[in-house]
Amino acid sequence: MSEYTKFSCEPVADAVTSFGGLAELNAYRRKLLDLHLVGVDPTGIGFGNLSVRDGATNNFYITGSATGGIHELTLAHCAKVVAYDFKANCVRYQGSVTPSSESLTHAAIYESDTSARAVIHCHDSRLWMAVLNQAPTTSQAVEYGTPEMANEIMQLFTRTDAQSRNIVVMAGHEGGILTFGKDLEEAFAVLMREWKKSFH
Repeated sequence: MSEYTKFSCEPVADAVTSFGGLAELNAYRRKLLDLHLVGVDPTGIGFGNLSVRDGATNNFYITGSATGGIHELTLAHCAKVVAYDFKANCVRYQGSVTPSSESLTHAAIYESDTSARAVIHCHDSRLWMAVLNQAPTTSQAVEYGTPEMANEIMQLFTRTDAQSRNIVVMAGHEGGILTFGKDLEEAFAVLMREWKKSFH
């Protein structure tokens, strides 16, 4: 477990055998990289991640931890989360790379919204300040990548309009914003809608 990945990981296979959505994931990831919404911060720490649900299951493909600085991802840079346990703070996955530190957060969205098929987690301090407490927002006391964050997000789906707005703001994770939708196109469109609303 790295200092950024706060859950325990259990690899069940050393490779992801296939991921039909990889080209689409890279296409939207390039847009996010160009906008500096994912990437590497000045200290060399990667930020931002994307995931795509695997069919009708709660399994999902997610970008690997510490891949923020890689321009084009290959299958080896992705993990497939095949099981998770919020209470035990554990993720089981296929792949040679550790799944993103936000894997439990993505899992909470997929579990809360059966229509969600893709999740974008990006970072932008200006946009974060603009949407903080204006869109469904987690408690400032809750840290990213923890079972508490997963639980907090599931609570937002029951007590706010998170499901219809397709956005969650992470108050305790400066700059952290999650958007989701029926595909990456919709998740990206939600992000751009909030951007335009905030700055135009």
